[in-house]
Amino acid sequence: MVDKPDAKPLQITEGRVELDDVHFGYDPDREILRGVSLVVPGGQTVAIVGATGSGKSTIGRLLFRFYDVTEGALRIDGQDVRDVTQESLHAAIGVVPQDTVLFNDTIRYNIAYGREGATQAEIEEAAKAAQIHDFITSLPEGYETKVGERGLKLSGGEKQRVGIARTLLKNPPILLLDEATSALDTDTEQDIKDALARAGEGRTVITIAHRLSTIAEADQIVVLEKGEIIERGTHDELLRREGRYAQLWNRQQSDTQAA
Repeated sequence: MVDKPDAKPLQITEGRVELDDVHFGYDPDREILRGVSLVVPGGQTVAIVGATGSGKSTIGRLLFRFYDVTEGALRIDGQDVRDVTQESLHAAIGVVPQDTVLFNDTIRYNIAYGREGATQAEIEEAAKAAQIHDFITSLPEGYETKVGERGLKLSGGEKQRVGIARTLLKNPPILLLDEATSALDTDTEQDIKDALARAGEGRTVITIAHRLSTIAEADQIVVLEKGEIIERGTHDELLRREGRYAQLWNRQQSDTQAA
């Protein structure tokens, strides 16, 4: 992706994200998204759910402009992402992925990567919000503890919290949670869910979710199937409708109880 010659920096006013009749396919002969229209108001949380291959993660890639839509438009606060600089677009969005990548360096370095020039106090504040500060200070070398192959091996939940702290330090107006808890066990997931809820306060949050238990409190839930939105509403509304979302919810509840 190349910036337009006259590309301007993205101006964030409220953090409103809009997909306007978006069509997209990685291959011209195979459309992944087929006319998706969705508005995420500034400061709200919208969850996108659906089976593997429904197009959930593709929406995240288009938001970052790793690809351009083939038809329609994706706008942030009314600005088409194709018309703004990629640097300003990426600066406005924080991502907590399924598997946080950590550098073979100190915990402090890994959190500080979120924002160049951050002070130790700012790093610690982000770690507290991500609920990992107490764990870090309990280590013999604290924030100077090395992670990676030759240092401390962090658990999945600890790695995720470091990733959340990094994103909080970046302080983006828009947060993309891409299957952020799907690799964690249920107890750890609950802790991370609390940290993510704190991370989302005052921000626009788009959650791409596999485990529906993590998104029941979302302002709006969108169900994708074969690249189209087939249902949308709150958790309670969708359960009352007894449609696709209710089927997915009941199946996951049964699986949890069986386990």
